[in-house]
Amino acid sequence: MSRAAVASSPSPRPLGADVVELLGSMRFAISLLVFICVASLIGTVLPQNQSANAYVDQFGPFWFAVFDQFSIWHVYNSVWFLLIMAFLVVSTTLCVLRNAPKMLRDMRSFREYVRGSSLRAFHHRVELSSDLPPERACAEVGALLRAQGFRYRVREDGDSRMVAAKKGAANRLGYIFAHVAIVVICLGGLLDSELPVRLQTWLFDKQPVTGNMLISEVPESGRLSARNPSFRANMLVPDGKQSSVGIVAAGQGVLLQPLPFTLKLNKFHIDYYDTGMPSDFRSDVTVTDLATGESFDRTIQVNEPLHYRGVTVYQSSFDDGGSTLQLKAWPLRGGGAQPVEVAGTVGREGRLPASLGGLVVDYTGLRVINVENMGDGQGPQPTDVVEHVAAVTGSAARPRNDGLRNVGPSVQYRLIGADGQAHEFNQYLLPVMIEDVPMFLLGVRNSASQPYRYLRVPADGQGTMAEFMRLRAALDDAGLRDQAARRFAERNAPAGEQRELMFQAARGALRTFARDGFNGIIDAAPPDQREKILNFAVPMIQLSLTELRDLARAGAGEPALDPQGPDAERDRQWMRQAVLALATLPDYPASVALQLTGFEQVQASVFQVARSPGKTIVYIGCLLLVLGVFSMFYIRERRVWVWIRPQDGGSAWLAAMTTQRRTLDFNHEYERLRDALRRLSGGPDHDV
Repeated sequence: MSRAAVASSPSPRPLGADVVELLGSMRFAISLLVFICVASLIGTVLPQNQSANAYVDQFGPFWFAVFDQFSIWHVYNSVWFLLIMAFLVVSTTLCVLRNAPKMLRDMRSFREYVRGSSLRAFHHRVELSSDLPPERACAEVGALLRAQGFRYRVREDGDSRMVAAKKGAANRLGYIFAHVAIVVICLGGLLDSELPVRLQTWLFDKQPVTGNMLISEVPESGRLSARNPSFRANMLVPDGKQSSVGIVAAGQGVLLQPLPFTLKLNKFHIDYYDTGMPSDFRSDVTVTDLATGESFDRTIQVNEPLHYRGVTVYQSSFDDGGSTLQLKAWPLRGGGAQPVEVAGTVGREGRLPASLGGLVVDYTGLRVINVENMGDGQGPQPTDVVEHVAAVTGSAARPRNDGLRNVGPSVQYRLIGADGQAHEFNQYLLPVMIEDVPMFLLGVRNSASQPYRYLRVPADGQGTMAEFMRLRAALDDAGLRDQAARRFAERNAPAGEQRELMFQAARGALRTFARDGFNGIIDAAPPDQREKILNFAVPMIQLSLTELRDLARAGAGEPALDPQGPDAERDRQWMRQAVLALATLPDYPASVALQLTGFEQVQASVFQVARSPGKTIVYIGCLLLVLGVFSMFYIRERRVWVWIRPQDGGSAWLAAMTTQRRTLDFNHEYERLRDALRRLSGGPDHDV
């Protein structure tokens, strides 16, 4: 290869120039916008920020693990979404920096140096002759263009004149405004996202707190700066308490966000519809400025937040603030029938006495009002707090339901076994009338995604569970079971071998029933004999349990029941429900049942506190976007050139008009200008 060929070969472009070219290209920006649209679609269709169990139930463990890698449960704050937003800001900024100067120069330019002969190549042009000399014609044409809203500039070329005019140059600003708006909106969104908090964890070694500890015990590494430009935190304040710290979720833990003021909850108010849904809730608070010590009172409610010192406090929700509970712990296994008095606090864990297994109890909630649907034959399903809040923030209209009943206060708790397994329980303070029998409802479920299943315990004549629990304990006592079986056989079989056979049958049935309920009897029988055996076993078990009930009453010093007395039918109904409860008791996944007997409610208000300067930036971006779209679609740039040259004591005119988008309106505007030039020239023309 010759030296000349080597010298003339193009040098390779620097890598940085290629990267800048890619980032500033339209195809790259459009690709980013497509990704953002797809992510926004996912965030709209898929409910965000739900519990992990809810997503596992919806997608299964395998797909949950796959989707969790992409953080689609909180897509708008995922790392990849924030990176796409950042790249879009960079790409659009480069595009603006590269093209805006050229557009601004073109806006200021009149293009008066265009050659007169080149105007003949324009589609919209007209040639005219006039008796006016070039100087006079130039002045008249300029006045005409000015009257039609054009700005113009004149270039003299010897005896000829080039009049260059334009209007609608602000159309170019539309492109600039629209692109700048994208940058501004994305910057505002990034500023109000989790990015500022994540940057502090990355750059300033902030460590989210993952364990339970008091706020005063949180180290400095778990606290954000009071000058944090943007945050969104939650604050739970019980009645009569105060707080000046918000809780910011960060990964698997939380960070503390100091506030410039203290918020004290003086009183939390809540009103209800007759359906049991809250119609309104609000908080009377006292705000104390930490810098000046000044304080003032304010009421915060839904859609009426508090704005102070650049921080907005929203009435987000409500919760329990640590209500104290009085309960009875009834044993459900063994021969003991006496309850143990226990106390608990909502939001805290406790431990049952060793005599009841020493189980850990997590008291999760107290509901003072429970209006439940009792008309569908199913057990009540307590409404989640989120649905309570939705009743206030959304529509509270509900179809009429005659099955709604206020079933009184209830307590929710979790029993945690030695193996770490836990079940959720829901128990009502008062018995509920079901099939004309007052019954205590002991609800249980494995997770929040499942409905409650209820153990229905009939209430005795004193409105308690005491008699049922005595019967349950007697059923677990082999000696009392044998006595009940013997009394049943004596009442229902003649003396001799038949009575002994009846006794053995009743004895075995009670033993199996105590261990496994009716399922134990069915499973032990051949399939073709199950119905026959069940038809024989059920009456035998019910009558044997009636004898066992009398034995239990005698042991408690109470008289035997009179089968012919005025309360005989009520006693039989109670017995039928007790048999059903005892049949399902083996499936109850706990050895103890907690019965709420009293409480002292403490309300708490949940506030969302936010400093969001990005909101104002986004508003500015939206304004720029509106201006940009309006400028691009409703402002059209039009340019006119009129070349005037001497001809036979007068002048010859060659006029041309152009625009970026040729529409019917532009054609009409050109025709009006052409006709005006004809009248002004007063001579023949050669219109094309």
